[in-house]
Amino acid sequence: MSKPVLQIIVGSTRPGRAGIAIARWFFELASAKGDFDVELVDLLEVNLPMYDEPNHPIRREYVHDHTKAWSETIDRADAYVFVIPEYNHGMNAATKNAIDYLHFEWQYKPYGIVCYGGASMGLRAAQILKPTLAALKVTLCGDVSIPLATTPVKDGVFAGNEILVDSATKLLAELAVFAPLLQPLRH
Repeated sequence: MSKPVLQIIVGSTRPGRAGIAIARWFFELASAKGDFDVELVDLLEVNLPMYDEPNHPIRREYVHDHTKAWSETIDRADAYVFVIPEYNHGMNAATKNAIDYLHFEWQYKPYGIVCYGGASMGLRAAQILKPTLAALKVTLCGDVSIPLATTPVKDGVFAGNEILVDSATKLLAELAVFAPLLQPLRH
């Protein structure tokens, strides 16, 4: 029997972003734990334009190839971890745009958040993401909040301390519990 698929979605697309290093750190932890087949999904590489589908995503009648490819990517996952920055006390536009492209592909799957930022550690972005995903029937399993001021990315590498590793490990354990429980509810 194959393992469920966990997608780690890198939300930031800006040059010099910390998110890719943090996502790689989380990817290594998730891969080592072994409960999932882990995929890194980088929104910079996905490169979705601002939402441009003529039909509402609830109809699942996509006309653009980029949307069809995005739908296939998200549909194959059993769980998600969003690695998101906080920009201006909120969630970044690339993450919200990527979510808004789809509807049913997200439903009845668990997710976690790895947020990062300055003094707030990205928590305001996480708080904005939560009701968006709740409306899509995605189940929150926890979050990891990273203070870049005290735990920075150095030379393109992020090394989480013991507290962050423990928090990430607990999040992965919850995702492993909820992924099979929610699977029967999917269309």
